[in-house]
Amino acid sequence: MTDAPIPATTLEIRSTVNDDGAVTLAMSRADVPAPGPDEVVVRIEAAPINPSDLGMLLAGADPDSADSAGTDELPAVRATIPTGTAGLSGRLGHPMPTGNEGGGTVVAVGDSDAARMLDGKVVGFLSGSAYAQFRTVNVASCLPMHDGTSPDDAAACFVNPLTALGMVETMQLEGHSGLVHTVGASNLGLMLNRICLADGVPLVNIVRRPEHVELLRAQGAEQVVDSSAASFFDDLVDALRATGATIAFDAIGGGELGSTLLTAMEKVASEGDEFSRYGSDTHKQVYIYGGLDRGPTTLRRNFGMSWSIGGWLLTPFLGRIGPDGTERLRTRVADEITTTFASTYGMRISLADAVDPDTVRRYARMATGDKALITPHA
Repeated sequence: MTDAPIPATTLEIRSTVNDDGAVTLAMSRADVPAPGPDEVVVRIEAAPINPSDLGMLLAGADPDSADSAGTDELPAVRATIPTGTAGLSGRLGHPMPTGNEGGGTVVAVGDSDAARMLDGKVVGFLSGSAYAQFRTVNVASCLPMHDGTSPDDAAACFVNPLTALGMVETMQLEGHSGLVHTVGASNLGLMLNRICLADGVPLVNIVRRPEHVELLRAQGAEQVVDSSAASFFDDLVDALRATGATIAFDAIGGGELGSTLLTAMEKVASEGDEFSRYGSDTHKQVYIYGGLDRGPTTLRRNFGMSWSIGGWLLTPFLGRIGPDGTERLRTRVADEITTTFASTYGMRISLADAVDPDTVRRYARMATGDKALITPHA
């Protein structure tokens, strides 16, 4: 067993939706349970704030309304939820743990062989409660890293890497030959670009600024389209023609981008065909996997009848490929965590910083290049 002392309690961050239409994000203390047979205790060194974490952290609250609360010892921040608490009744008054994933060192283990094999190892883990100093987690939730891997590198080994790999796998499972991604300059987008370059998969990267075009081109991307350019639609059509992409993964969600993607795909698919009132026979697919724009998704029906739009989530996808498929992807992530699946951060913050109003406003913007990494022992 590891000799490091295990405290009885841990500092953590919890989010509580109040019946007055506000959310409180607060530091608190919680017990650190002794590990059961198939469990380990992880000393958490790093945990990223992903877009998927914001829903639990802020529950749709307006970051600009954030104001200090709590005490000097256990600070907190409070913000107003503009849409009220409709749909959040299950959370009312219940302090919820936060943080989908993290990285750290195993400092105590249960008595099963699987648990003992992780003793002293750096692991990434998936828990839904990673914004804490210590956590007791099941061994199945851990991904052991190769010797020499830092907890910072291990911290983001689940959500983005498996999502990026899942997009390529979904493309292949559904019979498409190229794909589109709408946030190409994000950490996930850069991973996806590296995967597609390594695996020979045609990829259209959509970005929102000219400098992001240069960023991706410098990393070898062939097709990068700037959605802020006046020529966006024509550029998109050219990129789709060059790649044959007929499936897109959209992190924006709201607005007309999904519709624009389907329209551009149809334009390419129908080139050279005789006119049909039903459009081309080529099936076009847009999956929404994020909600950077929380407004309505608008479709302008000018892309024929062979199309689909729906949601895509990582957990159902992993269920689709089963344990063997999931383990194959996990192994690749561990092998390439400092290369293909490396993450970068714009800020490193403590648990106390994570409930500071100014810091909340900053990380809630999810600006490209400014992702936050929580370091719980800072």
